Amino acid sequence: MSKPIVAIVGRPNVGKSTLFNALAGEKISIVQDTPGVTRDRIYADVSWLDYNFTLIDTGGIEPESDNIILKSMREQAEIAIDTADVILFMTDVRQGMVDDDAKVADMLRRSKKPIVLVVNKVDSFEKFMPDVYEFYNLGLGDPMPISGASRLGIGDMLDAVAAHFDESAKNEEEDERPRIAIIGKPNVGKSSIINKLLGEERVIVSDIAGTTRDAIDTEIVRNGTEYVLIDTAGLRKKSKIKEDIERYSIIRTVSAVERCNVAVLVIDATEGITDQDTKIAGIAHERGKGMIIAVNKWDAIEKDDKTIYRFTEEIRNKLSYMPYAELIFISAKSGQRLPKLFDTIDAVIENHSLRVATGVLNEIMTEAVAMQQPPSDKGKRLKLFYITQVSVKPPTFVIFVNDKELMHFSYTRYIENRIRESFGFRGTPLKFIIRERKDK
Repeated sequence: MSKPIVAIVGRPNVGKSTLFNALAGEKISIVQDTPGVTRDRIYADVSWLDYNFTLIDTGGIEPESDNIILKSMREQAEIAIDTADVILFMTDVRQGMVDDDAKVADMLRRSKKPIVLVVNKVDSFEKFMPDVYEFYNLGLGDPMPISGASRLGIGDMLDAVAAHFDESAKNEEEDERPRIAIIGKPNVGKSSIINKLLGEERVIVSDIAGTTRDAIDTEIVRNGTEYVLIDTAGLRKKSKIKEDIERYSIIRTVSAVERCNVAVLVIDATEGITDQDTKIAGIAHERGKGMIIAVNKWDAIEKDDKTIYRFTEEIRNKLSYMPYAELIFISAKSGQRLPKLFDTIDAVIENHSLRVATGVLNEIMTEAVAMQQPPSDKGKRLKLFYITQVSVKPPTFVIFVNDKELMHFSYTRYIENRIRESFGFRGTPLKFIIRERKDK
């Protein structure tokens, strides 16, 4: 259900970003119309053999620096370490083993996470191998020689990383309970919402150990159904640097969203929707999760008869790439509309798992094609032969056509809108795979 998370950690200038870019390469799926999500990207989805995992790039760790930027980079790396399932610890063969490497190694050892020790910039194995052996002194097992720039040794390194995966991924599969991640910037009221929900439901809460030190999974039972709330509210680190807090929240969000079925993005009504909110929403959108936007602190807003309309329009404009997201105005403080939040969550969970019969889908498609002719190019017209749903969470459809190149984004969106008109699918993205089939 959830992808493992791998963090690249090390001192500054050992080549972390070079390796990150080499692994992420063109695989970073940039969603065309997702503003701001891919800027300053510090995470990427990577595939290796049968494994998919999320890679996090961290700022360089200077273990004892008082420089405020380096200090904040260290804090950010610590969060990445807490969040990760496997740590790629990177060193530099040309600088050799330095004191700071040993200090970082101590910090990593305390995390009790699996560590793959990588020695970078080994552009020639013959020339540099004697220098690689020095890194055995870190006591972290066999150092793996690689060159991020020349892409040498990367396959062996990924094999070593993947060796630490599967068991945790297998265990995750067995838990069928709906998982709801409460995401958003710091201080928008995520904790208050969770506390209010738990208080209202008066259940015995057991804290399951979350994947991170501060993101806590909480069980909640409502109307006989068990849910797991994934809370990212522990994001508030003691950092005074605003931009870095934003980077932290992205790391935390990736980890929480990875594990959820439905994401509830909490927005502060007194601030309105910000660029950071659109970035966080984009993470859930790219991963095909159900989506609810909860505008909190609604009781703190002075209203007239147009307020809700203006807010809705602004949010829909900024999140134009997810028109399907459900929108709800709440107050954690007064409890306003919180029961409705759970009803909305239930509806989105249902839509996220909804299956549509193939016959019905083909009727909808045939009617859509009759109403709006498919596009043509240089005299060749697009033909749509057949549509079928192949999976859920999110609902995924395959459309067979005569020529993939002719199936423009806008026509796929048109077919999607026709399906939504018939079945709603509110709160969930729909995924379309276009396949070619020869004309019979």
